[in-house]
Amino acid sequence: MANTKPSSAGAKSTAAAAAPAPPATVHSALVTYTSMLALLSLCPPFVILLWYTMVHADGSVLRTYEHLREHGVLEGLKAIWPMPTLVAWKIIFGFGLFEAVLQLLLPGKRFEGPISPAGNVPVYKANGLQAYAVTLITYLGLWWFGIFNPAIVYDHLGEIYSALVFGSFVFCIFLYIKGHVAPSSSDSGSSGNVIIDFYWGMELYPRIGKYFDIKVFTNCRFGMMSWAVLAVTYCIKQYEMNGRVADSMLVNTALMLIYITKFFWWESGYWCTMDIAHDRAGFYICWGCLVWVPSIYTSPGMYLVNHPVNLGPQLALSILLAGMLCIYINYDCDRQRQEFRRTNGKCSVWGKAPSKIVASYQTTKGETKTSLLLTSGWWGLSRHFHYVPEILSAFFWTVPALFSHFLPYFYVIFLTILLFDRAKRDDDRCSSKYGKYWKMYCNKVPYRVIPGIY
Repeated sequence: MANTKPSSAGAKSTAAAAAPAPPATVHSALVTYTSMLALLSLCPPFVILLWYTMVHADGSVLRTYEHLREHGVLEGLKAIWPMPTLVAWKIIFGFGLFEAVLQLLLPGKRFEGPISPAGNVPVYKANGLQAYAVTLITYLGLWWFGIFNPAIVYDHLGEIYSALVFGSFVFCIFLYIKGHVAPSSSDSGSSGNVIIDFYWGMELYPRIGKYFDIKVFTNCRFGMMSWAVLAVTYCIKQYEMNGRVADSMLVNTALMLIYITKFFWWESGYWCTMDIAHDRAGFYICWGCLVWVPSIYTSPGMYLVNHPVNLGPQLALSILLAGMLCIYINYDCDRQRQEFRRTNGKCSVWGKAPSKIVASYQTTKGETKTSLLLTSGWWGLSRHFHYVPEILSAFFWTVPALFSHFLPYFYVIFLTILLFDRAKRDDDRCSSKYGKYWKMYCNKVPYRVIPGIY
């Protein structure tokens, strides 16, 4: 089966969680439905508008606004929305097939994820780092030997995004139907509402056959891998345009690749996170990873292609080192929690025995189980402190663009909203699961994300 990521607070579950249930909503019904419908309708055109603004409107939101005002929103959007082309589909399917083959065939250690809500133990093959290395070496090799020019990807970027928008929507419909007629495990079910089931998903661990895990593919092997490939693509495109790569682009690309390398180094840990262990495979996760990650997450580099900034050695090095420090702290937060779970609390945290809360909870079958909640180290600063260096990392690989335009910073703003909302959802889930023990934990670690502030 698939993998899962542990909850915040470094919880180490010693047995199955509650039986599967439809995803609960954190906000009121009105807010929930409004936000879902807004995201379903607004995210696809936003991807195209962002690409158009970055590539054809000099990064200026005002120029794009003027275009839409002059032609009308619908006609203006229709005029700039590129239709998917055969070249775009070939690039997408070629890349997707290559990554799927690597996911299935490359060797890797067996990894068991946390026990699922239905009591299943998801099993994975941890070969993400190998796939990442093969992908980058192959991509750069094709360019170096003149077999394929990555600049083609940039030149057809709008068509690729357009194809991804439509293709991924169809894929999410497939996931919805599959969840109804052929779920891969007992970790599936319907809320009884078509919109919620489509948006949040039906299955926790959908698979094709026995071994091909869909969420590992969408989240890791397509989404995160395309981020790395596009970061390299933007570098190569700028080199071909200008005969050199600006230090701003080098810093941006280096930090992104370091972050993505960290991700694949720690991929099995990601399989224990909220994305995999608790969020089902629907539009929110799968469309987001297939479309939003390749477009929005890579947007600072997309902007820099046509806006090279010369930072100078001192500023470039300072930004690089600050970004690397944030990425390391983000990694160490996850490493600390993973080690705490692996040893069942019998480890050292910052040179001391960890402080923890032994929390008991009941499953829907009436069984009493226990988890350990880590309350020291990074996890004693706030319940989701790892989000702080993650947001700062994104800022440092964006700031090489400096401040001529606002749009490159959209990703940082989006990421902040996403992670703060995720922190709330995770807290609400843990509060429901652990009850009084979660209140004890919150009393001991009072801040949700930013120590001393929030």
